[in-house]
Amino acid sequence: MKRHWILVTAWALLAPLMVPVWANSGVGKTTTVADLSAGAVSVSLDAVVEAVRQATLSTQVAGSIVGLQVKAGDRVRAGQELVRIDASAAQQQVVGSNAQLEAAQANLNVASKELERQKQLFQKQYISQGALDRAQAQWEAARAQVQAQQAQTRAAQTQTGFFSVRAPFDGVVSDVAVTLGDMAMPGKPMLTMHDPSALRVSAAVPQSMLQGVRSQLASVRYEIAGHSAQAMVTASAQLLPTVDPMTHTAQLRLALPAGTEGLVPGMFARVWVAAMPKSSTSPSAKVSPIFLPSSAIVRRSEMTGVYVMDAQGKPRLRQVRLGRVNGSTVEVLSGVSLGEQVVTDPATVNAQR
Repeated sequence: MKRHWILVTAWALLAPLMVPVWANSGVGKTTTVADLSAGAVSVSLDAVVEAVRQATLSTQVAGSIVGLQVKAGDRVRAGQELVRIDASAAQQQVVGSNAQLEAAQANLNVASKELERQKQLFQKQYISQGALDRAQAQWEAARAQVQAQQAQTRAAQTQTGFFSVRAPFDGVVSDVAVTLGDMAMPGKPMLTMHDPSALRVSAAVPQSMLQGVRSQLASVRYEIAGHSAQAMVTASAQLLPTVDPMTHTAQLRLALPAGTEGLVPGMFARVWVAAMPKSSTSPSAKVSPIFLPSSAIVRRSEMTGVYVMDAQGKPRLRQVRLGRVNGSTVEVLSGVSLGEQVVTDPATVNAQR
């Protein structure tokens, strides 16, 4: 008895799929497959949200970190101190340079007075021209020494500024890679920051799709998973003119509206681009994909199908194989052909049964 029940149940599930729907009166809206597929020549690309302005900060000098004023997530202003490095040695160099500058200025004062005395003696013809020339040379050498020491002192003072790492622009600290006591080295990343007011979506476009994307930049759309505005939005797109020789892809960038809340760099996004020009008539052009409204899909148990109008104008349920979802439409890989009429509201068909 159990086996008979299973057979009857299976037949009950398959019977609706095998019986055509003959009633045509009251059938809801239908659409031509060719009309839908003609404008749906697009594919999706994985993309990422990134900041237009992002900086990885490091130091130009070596030293121990003695001050860390920020943490990840803090908002900072341009010029604000973020990290301070021990500058004791640099400060001592400044003190030493100042002392040498004072000594050079003292030598210049002595040389100036000596030159004046030699000029007076030369006017009275007490000394020769050679003695005057030697005094003049000593004064010029002392003056040059003062100028060199002044430059060295300014360089030492500038060097002390390298021990304080400051924010280059207004933004948010994304990551801090150091802690108090760490040794800072030139070129070693210490923290990362970005400007949240200017974000964009970036995707890699394969070389085979560049022609289609370049001709359809105005229709490029994007969607961001998990964001409040999940619907696909058309945005101004920029296709960079260079191709990466390693990946053979070009960067496609879409500017996000300023002030969009809830977006941070690194979020996953999806970009919808044209696979080829819609007017392409080349014999080698690929067949356009077929898209149908999601409302036209009928799901019964493990079967997926659509109602297709036959030659007598009656809807028949036909099994189809689905592909990717494109907004409110879904791609049909097999089961329907261009030019066929598909019922977009299966509920009206079921109501007539």
